[in-house]
Amino acid sequence: MSIIKKLASQTAIYGLSSIFGRFLNYLLVPLYTYHFSAAEYGVVSEFYAYAGFFAVLLIFGFETGYFRFRDKNAPQRDNAYATALWFVLLVNLCFLLLIRLIRAPLSDALHYAHHPEYVQWFAIILCLDAVASIPFARLRAENKAFRFAGIKIVEILVTVGLSLFFIAYCPPLYAKNEQIWFAPIYDPGIGLGYVFIANLAASGVKFVLLTPQLKGLLWGFDRALFKSMLRYSLPMVVIGFAGIINEMLDRALLKYLLPHDPLTNMRMLGIYSACYKLSILMSLFIQAFRYAAEPFFFAYADKSDARQIYADVMKYFVIFCMAIFLLVTLYLDFFQYFVGREFRAGLGVTPILLLANLFLGIYVNLSIWYKLTDKTLMGAFVSLSGALLTIGLNLWWIPLYGYVGSAWATLACYAGMASISYLLGRIYYPVAYDLKRIIFYIVFGLGLYLAREPLLTSGFKPWQAATMLMLSYLLTATLLERRQRIAID
Repeated sequence: MSIIKKLASQTAIYGLSSIFGRFLNYLLVPLYTYHFSAAEYGVVSEFYAYAGFFAVLLIFGFETGYFRFRDKNAPQRDNAYATALWFVLLVNLCFLLLIRLIRAPLSDALHYAHHPEYVQWFAIILCLDAVASIPFARLRAENKAFRFAGIKIVEILVTVGLSLFFIAYCPPLYAKNEQIWFAPIYDPGIGLGYVFIANLAASGVKFVLLTPQLKGLLWGFDRALFKSMLRYSLPMVVIGFAGIINEMLDRALLKYLLPHDPLTNMRMLGIYSACYKLSILMSLFIQAFRYAAEPFFFAYADKSDARQIYADVMKYFVIFCMAIFLLVTLYLDFFQYFVGREFRAGLGVTPILLLANLFLGIYVNLSIWYKLTDKTLMGAFVSLSGALLTIGLNLWWIPLYGYVGSAWATLACYAGMASISYLLGRIYYPVAYDLKRIIFYIVFGLGLYLAREPLLTSGFKPWQAATMLMLSYLLTATLLERRQRIAID
């Protein structure tokens, strides 16, 4: 249990920074959805969907490759770090040059010919974030969670602060035609573009704060090590790219596959993307867990009780995720006010997307088998299987069911990937997961969620029904786990 507590504490540090930072960032959802139309918010969602794909390509899997090849005995001159940093930096410089050359035709192809600056701004954001990922990986590997968290929080504060300034503060004062101090830096014609400007400024500040970690460039580039890292990391590109397909492709396709006029399609995209944000608590926990778990899994792999620890981690992970699922779905009457009225038509997809994220987290836990056995090519096969399922189901279901079809496709994809990964893991790196207990918590949580409606029809107020069901889950999980722990001791 002490090992799990250590992992939990690391997850908590990453999680608190992510939760605090993402909560501040989450405040941007009502800011955007109350100040922009659904169609305008759809533009932001589309760009962030594309950004996800390029973010994977611009890192080339070297973040995970660094964890695999880093020199624990010589951290002051780690060739793996220097090699990864040099490579990612050169890739991103080439990418920036390419975007500069094709900015106009690319903007026209995306139907944003009047705003080529969007493409240029986003390319710079992508490159700054990609290069920063390697110093961030080093901070994680060295357990410098507080510095990691601090920089992340500063980045979010800059994003939120500038967004509030340009989107909420400046427009009403400008509209009054008063003498305003910010006239030299504010142009109302930019409008939606300030979303990207705020992000760009925040990425720049983050990069500056990480400059002490860039001194690793002086350690040089190891060609022999690079070849080994590239062989290991390239399948991670496939895995990451497939993962982004599973996570982001629906928002990229809705614009083109929905059976409406272009403006309505963008409106539907905006509604779906805003309601997707309501699954943020689950995403936050999974992200925090991933930050802490990846270096933990590698560091603990040689211990005699490693597989039992991995099994325990999975069980407690599912317990916590189902608690998040119930918190959001049972109190959805409250969470709905985080998006504008126009966007609440899509609230029905939130429970589906929360479940999808639960299975994504299960898959993250299960992925240790191919990372620890260096079978990243087989891991790529699992991710590609999920990507093909995502593509096929979105092409099939979006024209029939709209964005609800996208939500179900996401759930089917992650559940399928988790199942395939579990079966392959039993062959190559068997871990005795407590399947009975894991399945029980999932089914029990779903049962409590479905029990909410009968309670409401029988006279309970929404908050009463939600609180009673939430406490039932927490009490049951606490008693069962305490009893099991006593039995083992």
